[in-house]
This record gives sequence, structure tokens and C-alpha cells, in this order.
Amino acid sequence: MLRRHRSALPALLVTGLYGAALTVATVVALISGDLGPLWMLTLFATVTEGVTATGQNLLLLLLAGLSWAWGIWQILRGPLAGPPPQQDRNTVRLRVALYAATATMWLLHATASLTWADATVIDSAAMWVVVLLFMRVLGGDRPYTRGAGVLGYGGFTVIGVLDLVGWPVLDGAEPICGLAGLAWTVLVLRAQGYDDRWGKTTVAYGIAALVTPIFVVLAALPLPDEGSAVEALGVVSSVLIMIWLARSAHDLAAPRHQPAAQTTLGA
Repeated sequence: MLRRHRSALPALLVTGLYGAALTVATVVALISGDLGPLWMLTLFATVTEGVTATGQNLLLLLLAGLSWAWGIWQILRGPLAGPPPQQDRNTVRLRVALYAATATMWLLHATASLTWADATVIDSAAMWVVVLLFMRVLGGDRPYTRGAGVLGYGGFTVIGVLDLVGWPVLDGAEPICGLAGLAWTVLVLRAQGYDDRWGKTTVAYGIAALVTPIFVVLAALPLPDEGSAVEALGVVSSVLIMIWLARSAHDLAAPRHQPAAQTTLGA
């Protein structure tokens, strides 16, 4: 397993350290009822007032923690081992942009001091760059895919900037941008499914990231807004998106299996 990926050993060490810390924090919560360490490790914030160490809250926080642990392993282990294929400039730039978008999403989770507008501008701007570079790497004439991505993530970037400067936003702009971003993801996943540069598992993670928010909303409906670690459910969706972004970059640097050259025998 450690030889299959280029950075498997460092990824395993970091995942192991996080898992050990998660285990200790869980034991502390079970013994003393203090959710502070577990909350910080999974939600990167201080415990919300009024939340207690109930079985439901422990399970929700453990779900978030296990999601982070799996995400750390999937993201940090890097591409498959072996000589990388020849990559043009656009492919290299796309890989950098995908990794940057992954890191940006994690930083937004880890930085609780950012406002909604700050987080929207940073995240949408990073994804807007991914949109533009993805179109160059996919190739072909894809006006609908490009238009949906630019409208979705470019639109959210503008909305965030307008919110920061205190200017009004058109009614219905956010739902339109959200639907456009959703359409872009669907179209890109479809294109990845027909492109042998990306594996089926990567596409599966993208599909899971697309549909998981629906189940998260349904699962959160019976949970109370106060006294519950309901925000831990959102971590699952975020981790799936980050895994899809990182694996999309990993696959572009994975070794290509070239068919063996056939030898022609002369008479």
C-alpha cells in the first residue's frame, strides 16, 4: 500500500497522528464530558454554548473526525507511484489550481474568524480559476460547461465582493449562481467519465460530493438547531469535494499504461 502512491508514508504519518489525537479527544469526552478537544479537532472552533456530550453529539463529531482522517489520507498520499506522463503547461497549471482550491477549502474550515463574504470570495475565486483551466485541459468546444462555471463561481465571487463593500445584490442572484455551479460540476463529471486520464473512483467521489448535501439536509432536519453538533454533518460534504479536487489533480500525474508495441516478423 505504501509503495502504490508517491507520498504514502508522509500521508500515513499525518493520518495516524490525527487519528491518535481524535481517539484521545473522544476518550476525554467520554470520561469528563468535555467536548472542547473533540470539537476543535473536527470543527476547528470552540464548543457552541449549550452543547453537551450526548451520544448523538459524540457520533456526529466522530463522523466528522473520521471524514477528515480519510480526507487527509486521500489528499496527501499523492499520485500513483511511477514515472509521470508528459504534461503540458495547461495540465500543470490545472493541477496546481486543484491543489490550491483543496487547500483553500480546508483553510476556510480551519479559520473561524472569516465572515461569510470573505469565505465566499476566497473559495469562489479559487474555483473560478479551476473552471477556466479545466476547460483548457478537457479540450473541445464546451460553451455550456464554461458558461455554467463562470456564471456560478464568478457570480459568487462578485456577490461576495458586493457584500464586502456593502452594495446590494440582485434578488435571486445567489440561487442562479448556485444552480450554475451545480450544472458545471455535473458537466465536468460527465466529461471526466469519458476521459481516461481520470479514474472511475475519482468520478465516484465527485458524484458523492454532488449528492451528499441532499442527504445531509435530510439528516439534519430532525436535529435541533441548539444543543446539537449538527454542523458536523457539513464536514462530510466538504471532505468529499476536497477529495474529488485532489484526486482529479493526482490522476493527471498518474503513470499511463501504454500498450506494448507489436513486433512485425518478416517472412
